[in-house]
Amino acid sequence: MAKGYRLTASTGVHKGDRDYQQDRVALLKHPRVNGCVLGIIADGMGGRSGGRKASDQVIMTAKQLFERYAPESDDACGLLVQIAREAHVVIRLTAISAEEEPHSTVAAFLINAGGDCHWAHAGDSRIYHYHGEKLVRRTVDHSYVQLLVKRGEITDEQANSHPQSNILMACLGTESDPPVDTHFIPKLRAGDCVLVCSDGVWHYYTDAELGEILAKLSAREATEFLIDKARSRAMGSGDNLSLVVVKLEPLGS
Repeated sequence: MAKGYRLTASTGVHKGDRDYQQDRVALLKHPRVNGCVLGIIADGMGGRSGGRKASDQVIMTAKQLFERYAPESDDACGLLVQIAREAHVVIRLTAISAEEEPHSTVAAFLINAGGDCHWAHAGDSRIYHYHGEKLVRRTVDHSYVQLLVKRGEITDEQANSHPQSNILMACLGTESDPPVDTHFIPKLRAGDCVLVCSDGVWHYYTDAELGEILAKLSAREATEFLIDKARSRAMGSGDNLSLVVVKLEPLGS
């Protein structure tokens, strides 16, 4: 791992007010290369068993492909896109006629030992990059309300409370191949934080609130606080929640 910081990380998952858990989360250390990690969220949809089966398949695909990843020679961005594409195909092939067709979002980031970071996503699970409290960048949802925001018909604030905020324009398991958006951070720095979370978490926070919480708390404390506060703000109607927090804390802090 690059000098100047130590990497601390935490994951969290909660059923929310749903009858069953369809979110899956994983934070994987590379089996052969110290300092290389993969964080991934999958938010499943489609009936009780369908959604969980879809999100399980995303995580299983990620574990299998990450195990074979050779950081010194393989393309990290290509790996993340491959995870999304292969999971999409597997979900399509194993779809059973349940109450609904199984689908899943995916949001994943890979940090190499040298400090470079890649991410990819499809759907409305998000990835955020903060430096201190400042938002550097976040993913743009593949959702109907995001389309309305892009057209200038509603604001970001209105999108959060829009009655159709749960309608996705793309995710894994659909008939057509979903778009997989990627981003590359050449070098993470001390003071950086990467957050990946499902809509059950981010729906209840502004970008600024997330930045403040992530900057002030440790990775574990932030994970617990974000789940607890989202549960409180949901007032009994909360979705499944899942998140991964990775912080690059300055050495000596």
